[in-house]
Amino acid sequence: MEYDFADIRAFLQVVESGGINAAATRLDVAKSQLSARVARLEGELHAKLLHRSPRGVSLTDAGQRFYERMRDMLVRMQQAVDEVSGDERRLTGSLRIAAPMSFGITHIGPLLYDFLRDQPALELTLELDDHYADLLSGGYDLAVRIGRLHDSSLVARPLAPSRRVLVCSPDYARRHGVPATIEDLERHNCICYGNASIAPYWQFAPRSEDETPRQIVVRGRLHLNNGESMRDAAIAGLGIAVVPLFIAAPALRAGKLLELLSDSPPTSDTIYAVYPQTRYVSRSVRALIDMLVTAFEHGAPWEADDHHRAVPRRAGARAATARSR
Repeated sequence: MEYDFADIRAFLQVVESGGINAAATRLDVAKSQLSARVARLEGELHAKLLHRSPRGVSLTDAGQRFYERMRDMLVRMQQAVDEVSGDERRLTGSLRIAAPMSFGITHIGPLLYDFLRDQPALELTLELDDHYADLLSGGYDLAVRIGRLHDSSLVARPLAPSRRVLVCSPDYARRHGVPATIEDLERHNCICYGNASIAPYWQFAPRSEDETPRQIVVRGRLHLNNGESMRDAAIAGLGIAVVPLFIAAPALRAGKLLELLSDSPPTSDTIYAVYPQTRYVSRSVRALIDMLVTAFEHGAPWEADDHHRAVPRRAGARAATARSR
């Protein structure tokens, strides 16, 4: 019996996307059409491949064996296509990418647009959101993430360090003084990150290699879920904030913000390009990752803007008082 390869591709996509809905979104087809393809494949094989539920799909034992064999076959097919492609520099197909809002707009977007200008046959969907996207269920080929990675199902390529800075406005410093120690933050109005699922806390780098990072629970009347909004609230004098340097650098350079406790900064993050290890990494994805790595290999551009005024830890309160006179 001959099987429709499109039905097999549909089945693979449903499995890797975590459900019919996500796969239909990724392929831009009707859910009913995708479901019919999988059902037809099951009928031709005389085997149930998927357990279906309102939560999504899971593989049966037969489905697991079939998926592994077909995935390996598809990998070999794609590798063969890539190897005999007439022009290795010409990329085709479509990519779906997720990135955090602020970093995506400021840094990832411009790089992608330049990349696309040189690849007219490549289609791209870029989705910006400060919440982590589920790469499998969302059908993403690649995501840019900032932070500490805990998902072992993802392959990660580090792009650049992301330093975070403790900041406030000169006006806030004049009216309230600035902290001389990390513990002093408990007495200040702090601008909290609204996406945190637990009590807001800030973590600071250890003072020596023998110490562990220090954490402090902070309090404030303002909770925001975007770094640029937190920066703007700090500029407005509403409190002290911890924000990435790539967001704060222009305001620090312009004197709209002051860096606090610069000798004991918040712990840094890392910016990664991540992708699911269950998928064959296409030539387009590999080219895009290589482009991103190359773009940051000589250093993060926001670090070059790091010519700002920092308030010393112990002299901070005195300096703020002197400026207010």
